Amino acid sequence: MFKDFLLFLFLMFVLAALVREDFVFTIFYLMAGAYLVGGWWFRKSIDAISFKRIFDSRAFLDEEVPVTLEIENKSWLPALWLRVYDGVPVDLSINKALKQIVSLPPYGRFHSTYYLQARKRGYYKIGPVFASAGDLLGLHDDRQSLGAADYLTVYPRIIPLTHLKLPSNSPMGTMRHTQPIFEDPNRVLSKRDYVAGDSLRRVDWKATATTGRLQVKQFEPSIALETVIFLNLNSLEYELRSRFDTSELAIVIAASIANWVTSKKQSIGMFTNGLDPLGSEDGDITSNMPLAQALPARKGRGHLMRILDILARIQMGESLSFVELLRRNYLNLPWGTTLVLVTSQADDELFDILFQVRRAGLNLVLILTGDLPYIQEIRRRAEYFDIPVYSIRTERELDIWRR
Repeated sequence: MFKDFLLFLFLMFVLAALVREDFVFTIFYLMAGAYLVGGWWFRKSIDAISFKRIFDSRAFLDEEVPVTLEIENKSWLPALWLRVYDGVPVDLSINKALKQIVSLPPYGRFHSTYYLQARKRGYYKIGPVFASAGDLLGLHDDRQSLGAADYLTVYPRIIPLTHLKLPSNSPMGTMRHTQPIFEDPNRVLSKRDYVAGDSLRRVDWKATATTGRLQVKQFEPSIALETVIFLNLNSLEYELRSRFDTSELAIVIAASIANWVTSKKQSIGMFTNGLDPLGSEDGDITSNMPLAQALPARKGRGHLMRILDILARIQMGESLSFVELLRRNYLNLPWGTTLVLVTSQADDELFDILFQVRRAGLNLVLILTGDLPYIQEIRRRAEYFDIPVYSIRTERELDIWRR
């Protein structure tokens, strides 16, 4: 098109020189001016275009996420036409990707809203925005502008648990307990008459003055349930044919337990050998993606959201073995911490490290995902170490902790 137009201008100039007509010169000047001004105009206008997405960057499964794309012209020159395209991941799209042709006046704005469906947990790239423009007469090739990409985090499914029971040996906490050796001096249950052997620290002097008899306080037993989840996502330790389903189930279990512990106002942490595109720890990984960040036990909804962020982004891959993950981290945990192990198998090597963990004064709960043919043998071995074992094959079987 460019060469044809230059040829046309050359012929017009030759014709004007031969015939010496003002009208022909006028057409020549108009066409040449349209070419020069049009090219300068559309380049300046598209360089002044900015893009911005307005949306919630985090969503739960099955939520519909509205995304508003704002296009702004920051120049005094109008953008005569823009072809705008904003691509979205297939797993999130409801309709086709945003494709529109818009026109913007000087310092004008354009808004367009489309929707994403959070069908699957993950960390999704939204965009980037591609925009192209040309001059009004089509004399120049289109010029492209690229907008920034954004990211949407879709959290894993969280099953609300109500009757989960985890062992703990940590006294002086906030959870009620049945063992009197864990009495909490901040929780007065009742008062009774003094008997020989009672500590004078238990005497309630106000109640004694009121009743005229020496009264002592009885405290309510309580524990602190400091819990750390160890989540196995090493692909080599999962059956190939059921690898995806069992690993996704393991992530759902980890998210549900973390949510339950946080709801009890207890500390929760997580260690995993899964791969995280935003991770910070190096490992023996063939995919060149770092390991997910280790999260020590902390309290609060903010810490829970950090755990859920990792569980949303995390991926299975060939990484650190589950036994090595335990070996590297269990010695740094406080005495009495409860370790919830979520994995797909339990072999001799795992039980060897579990024996060492028990000797270190830590509690263990073993949760196995998927269909295991040797589950009864695993239960017998775990019973020897006094380790509770749960075999979960589907999300529906989590109902054992909801009744």
